[in-house]
Amino acid sequence: MQNEAGNDISTLEVEVCNAVEQGRDVQEMVRQLTLRKISAHSLDMASLRQIAGAVLRGARAGAQKNLQQSAAQTDIARASLKQAVTGLDVALAQLAEASKLAVEEAASRAQKFSNEDLARARIDLESMEMMFIETLQNSALGAKDAAGDILHDLAAHTRTHGSALGAQLKETLAVIARQIAAAGHAQVGAGLHFAQATSDLLRQIAAGVLTGLADHVKPGHKGG
Repeated sequence: MQNEAGNDISTLEVEVCNAVEQGRDVQEMVRQLTLRKISAHSLDMASLRQIAGAVLRGARAGAQKNLQQSAAQTDIARASLKQAVTGLDVALAQLAEASKLAVEEAASRAQKFSNEDLARARIDLESMEMMFIETLQNSALGAKDAAGDILHDLAAHTRTHGSALGAQLKETLAVIARQIAAAGHAQVGAGLHFAQATSDLLRQIAAGVLTGLADHVKPGHKGG
């Protein structure tokens, strides 16, 4: 089982590497690859960190070849690497969005998740943006080359100016906090599982059934 998970992550790395190397629709391709992988795994911080790390390793490897070419190719590689990081950011933001939608949908049906489920989700969500920035920084440190420099700049920019993930987390955490406060006490045997409901909604977002945050954060022009 461990091997299977490892192969799964390696496949993601190769797919992202190919997307960045080809340089076409990089943000959208990385977003889709990341969402599919997240929705197929357990929604815990260790899995998310693994997936984010694989995406960034793949993006870095895909950019490295072009960074060794002409100045024009270097500009394309820089743009592609930035788009890959944005694709990862948007995918994580959509995970946070799916969590918010799961709570809102349950509330609209007068159903509840257990407070234990919600409290655990809140702890994970609160640490998600820091996980994203740390993984970005670690990926930059792991490459003593132009790709590493670009990732370092992107990590610094994200830390200073925030991310799509951070913006969505504010909304999601506010909704979860209201739900916990409204319950007042543990919902014993609530019957709904938060992680499962979030995964179901995330798969719908990945399949394009639910259109959400990606439409709002796409840049006005495509690089390369």
